[in-house]
Amino acid sequence: MPNALVLEQKQQIVANLKADIEGSVAGVIVDYKGISVADDTVLRKELREAGIDYRVVKNTLLSRAIEGSALESINSVLEGTTAIAISKEDHVAAARILCKFADSHENFKIKAGYLDGATIDIETINSLAKLPSREVLLATVLGAFQAPIAAFARAVQAIVDKGDAE
Repeated sequence: MPNALVLEQKQQIVANLKADIEGSVAGVIVDYKGISVADDTVLRKELREAGIDYRVVKNTLLSRAIEGSALESINSVLEGTTAIAISKEDHVAAARILCKFADSHENFKIKAGYLDGATIDIETINSLAKLPSREVLLATVLGAFQAPIAAFARAVQAIVDKGDAE
């Protein structure tokens, strides 16, 4: 039986993990087995720069953190080595970075994920990974809004130019 101090530390880890998951918009759970320290360092740096919290977790502690929530179905993939990437703001950044990393590292596997408090499967994670970044999407929308206005301005300018030529 663990002593009281160890038990208290584990309960705090579970409480912190639960709070982080509840306060996030998306997360991806991976099996990180077989990657080198150098590769792991590069991955962690990229995730950190994107504002994503990435940590290795014990399966039992993660299981307790999601117990009683809509994410409880994730328990079925909690075996072997497990790490979780938690995103508080960006819905697709973790999926994009981790899927790209998994494509270039044979042993690194995506296990499961969640989006806005609901579990998502690997196909959905892969679909999210293919979405462009928020900035690119905003630029595309703004371009679509700007196109009719620019066309109208060119038409008005053509009328003015035609009037000046006559």
